[in-house]
Amino acid sequence: MKTKKGFKLRQLGDEWILIGEGIEQVNFNKMITMNETAAFLWTKAVELKGKDVSAEQMQQWLLDEYEVTPEQALTDAKLTIDNWLEIGIAE
Repeated sequence: MKTKKGFKLRQLGDEWILIGEGIEQVNFNKMITMNETAAFLWTKAVELKGKDVSAEQMQQWLLDEYEVTPEQALTDAKLTIDNWLEIGIAE
C-alpha cells in the first residue's frame, strides 16, 4: 500500500483531518477524520515518500509506539490499510 500524493493532515482541536490539496486531488471532495493512531500511521507512511508500506511494517510502528499485543497491532494495521484503500487515499 502507498499513500496517495496531494493530501495534508491537519490537527483541529483533538481531531485529525486529512484533506485533498493540489492538482493530484482536484476531484477529491472529502474531508477524512482520523483518530490519533490513524494520524500517527499516516504520518509514518507519508515519511516513506511513496514507498510501499506493509501491514507488518505498520504493525511494528504500532508496537513501538503503543502498548498493544502483536495480534491486535496487525489486525489494526490491516483494517487501516483496507479503510484507506476503500476511501481512496491510498493505492
